[in-house]
Amino acid sequence: MPVLVRNFDPILIHSLKLLVPVAGKPILSHIVDYLIDGGFNEFIFIIGYLGDKVEDYVKSKYPKLKTSFIIQEPREGTGHAVWLARDHVEPNDEILIVLGDTIIDFGLADVVKMSHSALGLQKVDDPRQFGVADVDSNGFITRLEEKPSIPKSNLALVGIYRFIEAGKLMDALDHIIRNNIRHQGEFHLTYGIQRMITQGEKITTFQVGNWFDCGSKANLLETNEVLLKKQVDRNQRKFNFHNTIIIQPVSIAEHCDISDSIIGPNVSIGEHTIIRHSIIKDSIIGAYAQLETAILHQSIVGSDAFLKGLSQSLNIGDSTEIDFS
Repeated sequence: MPVLVRNFDPILIHSLKLLVPVAGKPILSHIVDYLIDGGFNEFIFIIGYLGDKVEDYVKSKYPKLKTSFIIQEPREGTGHAVWLARDHVEPNDEILIVLGDTIIDFGLADVVKMSHSALGLQKVDDPRQFGVADVDSNGFITRLEEKPSIPKSNLALVGIYRFIEAGKLMDALDHIIRNNIRHQGEFHLTYGIQRMITQGEKITTFQVGNWFDCGSKANLLETNEVLLKKQVDRNQRKFNFHNTIIIQPVSIAEHCDISDSIIGPNVSIGEHTIIRHSIIKDSIIGAYAQLETAILHQSIVGSDAFLKGLSQSLNIGDSTEIDFS
């Protein structure tokens, strides 16, 4: 899900993983907290499937934020998602767009002062899974391509976009949607921005520091492990669960009920989760889940899921019930 920040208030684009707990808090909070610390207080959230959970979480966790929620249904790509916010921004608004499946450290204060629109980039080993940018000697983007089979550059778009005039972006997106310009069946933000460049708009770039792409199970688990290890020295919380061994680093939210189990290393568990007679390592467990006699590794279990009697590596969505006993 994109978050769009208007007047330097973000747009956040919905991802199904937004509420997955990573190193102690949902991906959504990692993103929003970073932007709030940078001075943002007005957010537009583009939500879709399970968007009501996102809306409920934001309103309860951040009651003082000025927020708008826009439903994207059907989901037709990031360009379509941002285009849906066109009536919520003015043509001269400065906006920041953040994709909801990425956690990034970047120079936010410097980016908002830039005199041109700018996109966050980072060099990657295999750019075929990303939007890719060609950049000239002056640092301006000459061409963008979405997931090219033969990339001309290794500079990947990381999911942070800053625009100094929202109207120009919305006009470009309106053009690709009215003319049904799709790539792999979707309207991509990348091609709306490319139209702006073709029409003469100068768009520059900025480099990011740590970039954690949470778009896949493997990347999400790796992000969880890296962030947990960064936090282990300052996480002094003592756990007192019945007949249970905790192997750090772990993050276990409040009000969990765990017994007769081995938890860790590299495990994040959401609030109000119940775990009995289980061994869990290198995994993420959502809130209000219940696990019994499970042996899990390299697994993601969504919120409100029920799992019994299993030894496996899984990726289980929210509100799922599985009984292998």
